[in-house]
Amino acid sequence: MRVGLFGGSFNPAHEGHAHVAETAMRRLELDKVIWLVSPQNPLKSSAETRPLAERMAGARRWAQERGMIVSDAETRLGSQYTIDTLRVLRARYPGVKFVWIMGADSLAGFHRWRGWTQIMREVPVAVVSRPWAALKARTSPAARRFAWARWPSSAAAILADAKAPAWVYLRGPLNYASSTALRAGRKG
Repeated sequence: MRVGLFGGSFNPAHEGHAHVAETAMRRLELDKVIWLVSPQNPLKSSAETRPLAERMAGARRWAQERGMIVSDAETRLGSQYTIDTLRVLRARYPGVKFVWIMGADSLAGFHRWRGWTQIMREVPVAVVSRPWAALKARTSPAARRFAWARWPSSAAAILADAKAPAWVYLRGPLNYASSTALRAGRKG
């Protein structure tokens, strides 16, 4: 089984998240995409984070494609960091081929995540283009450090079979929805 793991605060979830998940599912030929709703992003203010139940419900509204699953696994595992979540899931499901999914906006700041180099070495990573983030993402510390492990987008369908580190940048139509803009009362 080929499973994409799409982690985030989803504060709030929006059509841009659905676009990233659906693009990854289609281009990587995944069986499932699991939206891992973070109990609390350590890089974001808890004062601005809506309650988990509200964010889970929002993610469920957008994760409507067949094979999309919304999960609070990180809460149930007591995991605050992506690297810990990945290691637990890989140990529990050794036959599953996992791929970490993120938007290009996340890749731009990926070097601030705890264990980001280990994440790149743990599972293949798919980065989906996002507005205003392309240049920052492609010149980010993570993109530069792992430039040698970047696959062409034409090989995306076999990324799940790759030995990490391996990552791909998927370009395509852009979706301008943004959680930050929605929290500020703007459309996108």
